[in-house]
Amino acid sequence: MTKPLKKHPDDRAGDAKTTRFEMRMTPYVRKVVQHAAEIQGRSMSDFIVAAAEEAARKAIEDARVIELTVDEQLRFAAALLDPPEPGPGLRRAAESHRRLIRSSE
Repeated sequence: MTKPLKKHPDDRAGDAKTTRFEMRMTPYVRKVVQHAAEIQGRSMSDFIVAAAEEAARKAIEDARVIELTVDEQLRFAAALLDPPEPGPGLRRAAESHRRLIRSSE
């Protein structure tokens, strides 16, 4: 499980140390990014950094959070409250695990 990212205390506007990152983009993508940055009154660099950070945080959050429909939530809760009996594969795996642990002690 990943830990939530917190802003570093030094990551305040004007106070943060920066690192350089180079990238290549097609002329079309550059034109689109430049236009979007102009609309927001930002430099291309600032726009790209903000968009990359937002996309990165979303990717991390999407990896941490599982969204279930109401029906899926009910089925999940029911399985937790009344789990099914272990099948033959799980029983074999548990027995194999027990043997492995005993032999390593």
